[in-house]
Formats: sequence, structure tokens, C-alpha cells
Amino acid sequence: MSAPRRPTDPSGLERYYVLTGGRSGPGDGPAADLDVATLVVSRAVPAPGMQREHEDILRHCREPLSVAELGARLELPFNILAVLLADLLDAGRVEARHPVPASDAGGGPGRTLLEEVLRGLQRL
Repeated sequence: MSAPRRPTDPSGLERYYVLTGGRSGPGDGPAADLDVATLVVSRAVPAPGMQREHEDILRHCREPLSVAELGARLELPFNILAVLLADLLDAGRVEARHPVPASDAGGGPGRTLLEEVLRGLQRL
């Protein structure tokens, strides 16, 4: 006889609970301000014995990658990914770069400068 089959969790909630150690959010640390536009970049390589999802994050973020794109690639919801990123941020293995708000970006070059560049190009 075969062993009884354990019911599977089609929602994935059981898997997420295990991945995060039962945590539902990133807490009060540096990951508390994460949003979908935040860029994440690796500052370390995967270490032996590291959780597979942490390794995946480090590999995907060799170049800056937004939290939204990282979540899509790893097929993880934002809150679960935020918990995993909090672990890596606390350990100094990744860096989070928050996007610059449009109001702080300066709006680009002024109209006068653009008109001068255009006149210079027309003279060529």
C-alpha cells in the first residue's frame, strides 16, 4: 500500500509561510520603505547554505532591478519579497536605491538651453 497523500496548498500560502518564517512584512528596518519602484542591487554573492530564494535574489540583482520586476521574475508577491529583501538588507548583502521623485529631479534642462542647442545644431 502507498502512503496517504498529503493535501497540497493550491494558494501557495503554506510555501510563503515557510519562506518567510511566518513573518508577514519586512518590519521596521531598512526594508520598511520598499516600494515596487525601488531598485535593488547585490552587494555579495550567494553563500553556501543560503536559502534558495535569497540566492535567486542575489543572482538576479547583479545589475539594479526594481522590486516589481524582481517579484515578477521570481513569481513572488510583494509582501513576501519584501520580507526576503529585509533579510538581505539587514545582512548587508543587497542595497536598495529609492527612486528620485520627479519634483526632486529638477525637471531636466530649461527651455532656453534646449533652444540654444537646437540653434547650434541647425548651424551645422
